Amino acid sequence: MTALGLVGLDIDGTILLQDETLSPGVLEAVADVRDAGYEVMLATGRSWAGTRRYIEELGLTAEFAVCSNGAVIMRRVDGEWQRWHVEVFDSAPVLALLRDRLPEARYMVELESGQRLYTAVLDDWTLDGGREVEFEELVSQPVSRVVVVSPSHDEADFQQLVAEVGLNEVSYAIGWTAWLDIAPRGVDKGTALERVRAELGTAGREVFVAGDGRNDLGMFAWALAGGGRAVAMGQAPDEVKAAAGEETAVVDDGGLAIALRTLL
Repeated sequence: MTALGLVGLDIDGTILLQDETLSPGVLEAVADVRDAGYEVMLATGRSWAGTRRYIEELGLTAEFAVCSNGAVIMRRVDGEWQRWHVEVFDSAPVLALLRDRLPEARYMVELESGQRLYTAVLDDWTLDGGREVEFEELVSQPVSRVVVVSPSHDEADFQQLVAEVGLNEVSYAIGWTAWLDIAPRGVDKGTALERVRAELGTAGREVFVAGDGRNDLGMFAWALAGGGRAVAMGQAPDEVKAAAGEETAVVDDGGLAIALRTLL
C-alpha cells in the first residue's frame, strides 16, 4: 500500500522539549498521522545512537531514518536497522583551520561505521562506544561529520569564524549553543530525504517536514522546491522561519502536534 505522504521530523526543539521529554500532544498526533497512512520518519542532526530510542518511543514504523544532518541514512530491513547510505569526507583541512582558531575547543568526528572519536568529553553528546583520542587521530580516516564545541564562544562568534575561515568545501550548521556541526559538502537533511523519497516513490507534493534549526534549512528548501510543505517551530530563529512555508506554535505549546493535525 502506497503511503499518503512522507513526513520528516526534526527531534530537538521539534519533537522534544529542552529537558528531552516529548512536546505536548506529539505522541498522539504522530500516531494518528501514522495510522492515517503517512510514512512518518525522523530527520535529525543526532547520530543513530541518539535517534533510535525516539523511533521506538514514538512507535514509528517507517523504513528509513535520516541522522547526522543527512550524512547517514538508516534503513530497516527484515526488522533490523542497517546503515543504508553514508556520506564521508576528508576532515583534515577543515580541522586544521579550526584548530588554529580554536585551540581550546573540543572536537569530535563520526566515522563511517558510526563510531565516535573525540579529543575530550562533550557534554550533552552521545558518546556510547566512542573513544577519546589525540587530535591527530581524528584526521586519520574519512568521517561523516565533525563537531566542534567551544563553550567560551557564542553563536555570533561561530558565525564570524565561519566567515573568516571560509568553510566552503563542507556543509555546516551552527547550533543553538556553542557548537559547530560540519557535514560533507552538499549534504544536508534535504539531500538525504530526497534519496528516501525517490526510493519510496513518494511525490514531492506529498512531503511534509518540520524543524526549528539552521540545520533544517536544506530540508525546508527541498520540501518547498518539490511542492511540499515546510513548517518552522515558533521558537525558531528568524532566518529559519523565513525559509519555511509555514510557522506553528513553540515546542513547549505543542507546535508540532498542531502542525501534524493539519494533515488529518
